[in-house]
Amino acid sequence: MKLSHLFGETLREAPADAEFTSHQLLVRAGYIRQLGTGIFSYLPLARRVMDKIENIMREEMNAIGGQEMTMPVVHPAEIWQETGRWYQIGSEMGRMKDSTGRDMVLAMTHEEVVTSLVRDIIHSYRQLPALIYHLQTKWRDEPRSRGGLIRVREFTMKDSYSLDRDWEGLDKQYWAHYHAYFNIFNRCGLPTIAVESDVGMMGGKQAHEFMYLTPIGEDTLVLCDACGYTSNRQVATFRKPEPEAEEAKPLEKVATPGAKTIEDLANFLNIPQSKTAKAVFMVATITEGQEDVEKFVFAVVRGDMDLNETKLTNAVKAKELRPAHEEEIKAIGAEPGYGSPIGVRRENILLVVDDLVTKSPNLVAGANEEGYHFLNVNYGRDYEADIVADIVAAADGYACPHCGAPLRTVRGVEVGNIFKLGTRYSAAMGAYFQDKDGERKPVIMGSYGIGVGRLMASVVEEHNDKYGIIWPITIAPYQVHIVALRGGFEVAERLYDDLQDAGVEVLYDDRTEPSPGEKFNDADLIGVPLRLTVGGRSLKKGGVEMKRRSQKDVELIPLDDVVDRVQDEIRAMIEDLRRNLTGSGQ
Repeated sequence: MKLSHLFGETLREAPADAEFTSHQLLVRAGYIRQLGTGIFSYLPLARRVMDKIENIMREEMNAIGGQEMTMPVVHPAEIWQETGRWYQIGSEMGRMKDSTGRDMVLAMTHEEVVTSLVRDIIHSYRQLPALIYHLQTKWRDEPRSRGGLIRVREFTMKDSYSLDRDWEGLDKQYWAHYHAYFNIFNRCGLPTIAVESDVGMMGGKQAHEFMYLTPIGEDTLVLCDACGYTSNRQVATFRKPEPEAEEAKPLEKVATPGAKTIEDLANFLNIPQSKTAKAVFMVATITEGQEDVEKFVFAVVRGDMDLNETKLTNAVKAKELRPAHEEEIKAIGAEPGYGSPIGVRRENILLVVDDLVTKSPNLVAGANEEGYHFLNVNYGRDYEADIVADIVAAADGYACPHCGAPLRTVRGVEVGNIFKLGTRYSAAMGAYFQDKDGERKPVIMGSYGIGVGRLMASVVEEHNDKYGIIWPITIAPYQVHIVALRGGFEVAERLYDDLQDAGVEVLYDDRTEPSPGEKFNDADLIGVPLRLTVGGRSLKKGGVEMKRRSQKDVELIPLDDVVDRVQDEIRAMIEDLRRNLTGSGQ
């Protein structure tokens, strides 16, 4: 491709709202343009990168037995109603009506479509196992689109679906994807780790997320360096301390003026925060039948710990969760800043207590009266819960659930996920097969996804410098960038043809207007891995200047050797990538 014909342009300045490096560089280098919030056009340079990423995905999916297909972007609502997700998913779902007034859905994911196909096509155990996948557009009306391609509303996803007759088969396909995903990320030049995660709206029995560790990440990950435990903080567990045994003391009401926070309360009474109970007031949207109802959720955790909203959401089986308003809190007889379960009205309330609180004697809790608390509050004697569960968040220094060593937290971007769906969808939609014993059983399913644009952006976050992008050779839009300077255009044109004839992908800066400095700046910004500079000065020296984008050194290559040396350099960069990243995160 000649740069003079390339659709796109480089920019000296990034958009004012571009906060992440990948967003800034992809716009400035002419890869993407924003159409609306969370909606982007992918220009020819980005399309080439995405094609290479998608082909790597195809190769790895095919290697574990995948068959590619294509499923629709627009779905009839009925299939989402069959699984219940029509009622469970909130505003993220794109809902619309067709010209006949029929409810329709813009694809967020394709479990329902796959299951509809399975019940039509799979009849016998002889047709299992199977693995199907596609690369298709998704729509999720994200309320917090941000970071360019890191969080968008419209995106392309590789999603695959495994179909098995038994749980052993699901395990095999799940772990085949686990390793295939590391192969994909390694081949794209992105270091990742896998962490246990929440099944979320997907449902099922087990899930892992593949995380690129970066300070820009929205997810908090919990890691143990001693034994290798990894988890998303949403579901991370830890070894909770065993409270010292005490005799239950009499309940006593005391004045605590101005002590609305746990810190203020502990300081006022001169006690550790671990001897207090924290009240958290939420309102959950819960689906009962086909109706959504709101229920007040009163959560109690120990004062030295924080509520984990994902764990609480799962504990009460909520569709959505929000903080309660002050008037809602007072309506149940509680007092903001001085709340406890003692004496509140329990109608239409779900009282959820962390399991550590139930073991912690003689805690200080609110008296539901401004400026007062109760001493010696004991679970079981003074109040009882509707639900007892682990609802607190892991944090730095907490004990690893496996080995007891201190945990640490880091930030990360989720670039892929895998789910053991089990029979969540097949049972709901009647996707059954006849097993060899003659019994009808639901197909056991798995779901596995990678967002193409987010992966591309994460690679840019990892591979850049102050001058621009530094693409890994495997997914670069072009392998070689020829920069023609005065006195070198004729030779550059011939070299452009020779390299293409040899199968090398070439971007040729044939423009005559920009200065050499502007051409070099554009080359660095675009980030093609290998640059060849052809000008009168280099030709007088005996050849062409060759430079890796990732290095400072420039090498003069005799003109007759350029094609061979370029091919050698490309092979060397591929090998360097393989050597540096193989096994990363595994």
